[in-house]
Amino acid sequence: MERIVSKQNTKIKELKKLNTNKGRKKKQQYLLESWHLVQEAINNLPQEQIITIFTTDDQYLKHGSELKNFEVILISEEIAAEIADTSTTQGIFAVCKIFDTSLEKNEYQGAWLLLDDVQDPGNIGTMVRTADAAGFTGVVFGEGTSSQYNSKVLRSMQGSQFHIKLVKEKIENVINQLKTNEVPVYGTELNPEAINYEMVKPADNFALIMGNEGNGMDKKLLSETTENLYIPIKGHAESLNVAVAAAVIMFRIKK
Repeated sequence: MERIVSKQNTKIKELKKLNTNKGRKKKQQYLLESWHLVQEAINNLPQEQIITIFTTDDQYLKHGSELKNFEVILISEEIAAEIADTSTTQGIFAVCKIFDTSLEKNEYQGAWLLLDDVQDPGNIGTMVRTADAAGFTGVVFGEGTSSQYNSKVLRSMQGSQFHIKLVKEKIENVINQLKTNEVPVYGTELNPEAINYEMVKPADNFALIMGNEGNGMDKKLLSETTENLYIPIKGHAESLNVAVAAAVIMFRIKK
């Protein structure tokens, strides 16, 4: 089993590049950090999608029996800290292949969450986890939305990315295909012309679009939806956080 003890090792230098968008695009790989996410990947991804696991001796002693089918490289605590994108690290990482996918025509069924220019990793992760919890089929990462392979997004999703389908696609293209398949598409906006989300009958097949944290949904997309929904504000707050609003609506309209 290979052991790396130098921060100047070529593999370590290449590994650190996966913490950048440019590095991930060039290699078509991404980096998972923490035993929880590595274990989720092992349990849910095809084996060939997990390229290499880098681990400290301590983590290997704890989890080595679950890593026997993968290439494992041992690293020091110092190198683990060098690789990590967090201030404290557990000392275990997995390099995985990137497979950006689009939806096939026969997949436009089920409950879908569509993210239009949502940029905060915490919000994205919370919405993916909520979609998972609410029984959604998948989440579409539209234009302007932070990448599902961003390290902060990966941590925030907490493994839910392995339980539902994540797709990178233009929201407009998805709306057109959904409407062709007679699947209702709900937008979200603070507008008197929108309808109260509580008026929507719970269903299994629909799409819900959540927009940018500061600007909301793109106005063009709002004009292309089946209906646009709002959540009545009963107190004095002007609006809800996008992830909170998504959770409220998802659990209400998913059958």
